[in-house]
Amino acid sequence: MVTLSRIYTRTGDHGKTRLVDNSVAAKTDARVEAYGLVDAANAAIGLALALDDGTVLSPKIRSALGVIQNELFDVGADLANPLATNPEWEPLRTVQPSIDRLEQWCDEFGDELPTLRSFILPGGNPVGAQLHVCRTAVRTAERAAWRAVESYGTQASEDPKTTPGGVNELAIGYLNRLSDLLFILSRAANRAGDEASDEVLWVPGGERNAEAPQRHHR
Repeated sequence: MVTLSRIYTRTGDHGKTRLVDNSVAAKTDARVEAYGLVDAANAAIGLALALDDGTVLSPKIRSALGVIQNELFDVGADLANPLATNPEWEPLRTVQPSIDRLEQWCDEFGDELPTLRSFILPGGNPVGAQLHVCRTAVRTAERAAWRAVESYGTQASEDPKTTPGGVNELAIGYLNRLSDLLFILSRAANRAGDEASDEVLWVPGGERNAEAPQRHHR
């Protein structure tokens, strides 16, 4: 259990922060940027849950998002902990079963949706629209994590004091699958209300006219 007795520490006032392995990194470091954006994505999911009045998201979806919020803390801790061959303590790492569960949820919640014939314009009801924001936030975090890979690679360091360790690719794989799932959940949310909440399909430029956008009806 983590105990937070004091929120401010004054240790980050000079543009530096400590990673999970206690090494020092600049706050502009690619690794720090990646786990910071994971935190932002987690907050976006929290807002989606707060916007739901109980009529949009099913209990199963709310439960899944609760699990995901916890696992995003794991992902952030993983990205903040350089890989080492012989760590002093057992590290918290993203594991393949968590990714497998995201894929299972993609199948479970996606099978109930109609086939898409075009891309979707982000929007719909407030919960569905916010889940689109969540999807893009996770994609942003994923791209930042790959930039960290460009800086540090994916290999464990035998001597972290001289050579920084790399990034766990499973953490990035989790973000990739999560963005897919959030797209599916945004569709599910936008099909939970009345007809006015139906998702709106993208109409390419050459096909658009002065009429209202085409809604994707049930």
